[in-house]
Amino acid sequence: MPLRQYAYFALFSQHTSADDMSFQLGMTPDEVTVRGSRFTEPTVVPVDHSWMVVCREPGLRVDEQITRVLDRLQPHTDRIRDLTRQLARTGGGGVLQIVRYFNDTDQAQPGAVDAPALFGWHLDRKVLDFLSATGAELDIDEYDMAGAEDTR
Repeated sequence: MPLRQYAYFALFSQHTSADDMSFQLGMTPDEVTVRGSRFTEPTVVPVDHSWMVVCREPGLRVDEQITRVLDRLQPHTDRIRDLTRQLARTGGGGVLQIVRYFNDTDQAQPGAVDAPALFGWHLDRKVLDFLSATGAELDIDEYDMAGAEDTR
């Protein structure tokens, strides 16, 4: 079964820009979104500013992708915690996001390994401690793309 997946850690806010988040953290993100950016249809306009560290490397289990993200964030845990608390006061916060697309034959990465080992994953103590220390949430989205071509 073709599987495409990625993981990222994001800080989000309706009031604090990604540039401000970068300044406070002393760290540059991999990706950002800007609240209210102008995009043409059918792209969704982001409701928040987002600052993200992302791992989209194919062939890795989700827990391996998470490890790659957290290895980069771990030295900044205290600053991330402080910023997450600040953002939470105005409806923002932090999130470890996992996104998985099953049966994604149209978007499967060339050369991606679709071995059954990619389906199983776990969160170890290091990940749980980071989420607890920073006050971040865990959000997992999984999509079955079988039959998606029928709805396009």
